[in-house]
Amino acid sequence: MKHHSTNKFATLTALAAACTMMLATPAIAATDAVTASVPSAKDSSQRIIRRAQPAAASTTQANTLQTNAVAAVAESVQTQAPNTRVYQRGPITSSGIDISKGQLRNIPAPQARIDNISFISTVLIPTTQGVGSDKLDVSLLDDFIEDVSPNARHYPPNFPNRSQRYYAREKIKVLTDWIDPFASAPNASYEVLIRAAKLNGMGRNLDLGSDYAIRGGKYVDRAIKAKSDSGEANFLYGMMLSEGGGFKEGQKYLDRAVSLGYTEAEQSLAQSDLLSDRRSEALSRLRRLEQRAPDNQIIRQQIKLIEDGKFYIWDIPAPNIDINPKTLNQTS
Repeated sequence: MKHHSTNKFATLTALAAACTMMLATPAIAATDAVTASVPSAKDSSQRIIRRAQPAAASTTQANTLQTNAVAAVAESVQTQAPNTRVYQRGPITSSGIDISKGQLRNIPAPQARIDNISFISTVLIPTTQGVGSDKLDVSLLDDFIEDVSPNARHYPPNFPNRSQRYYAREKIKVLTDWIDPFASAPNASYEVLIRAAKLNGMGRNLDLGSDYAIRGGKYVDRAIKAKSDSGEANFLYGMMLSEGGGFKEGQKYLDRAVSLGYTEAEQSLAQSDLLSDRRSEALSRLRRLEQRAPDNQIIRQQIKLIEDGKFYIWDIPAPNIDINPKTLNQTS
């Protein structure tokens, strides 16, 4: 009798140890996930798609050993306790009243409607230069930049109301805090650098501080070094310099962007001419540009601003943007 109790106690101890090992593995995995700061699905721009690591093989081996140990313990338990019953999941059946059929008296059936549905294309970019880089999901980041650029890309920024300006500032703070660690890496990719430069440039225009101007200039300079034939990078650098007062320094980058076919660089050159007391040159430049792009309504409005004696060609009615304040702090 004593011998039988000892065997039963040993069996239960082994089973408890095996269960502890099984429960410990998800806990460790969850801890690793938290440590790696893997974001939730609330904001897809936070997602990092990583390459498979060699350590996955050792993890698989450990899981196999744990599975074998649990199987051995289960076999031992079944040998000593043949009456053990294994729970089998039964069929799932519905119960209750289907309120969609109007079976509840004096209670109106709920109705729902979904409208204004929009989709955002998934955009993945390499985090670093070279082959085999981890991928960064910038889908929502690119969508935000596209929406806010007409309002904050140039100085002075122009928003339809103070609330939208405030929400744009707060969102830029969140997104720059997220992308700056990737852009600060010595081997950051061009794709990361150009997006970080755009965000910090808009932050500078919205008076978020000199740090944004410094970071924006640093990132776009590195982007040009990584891809010297980029019309967008040359335009951004020239625009930042000229709109910050460095007309001569910015002109060579804007001229380079014009030679690469970047139309907006011509408009920035006209703005530089206007602020340098060369009004007639600015007007002539925009009129030539209008002939090459007759469907561009913005150029026509800029010509009208100069003819009216204004000094900022980007001071035009800004489109209304819809920045939801509830999503400002979804960084994880």
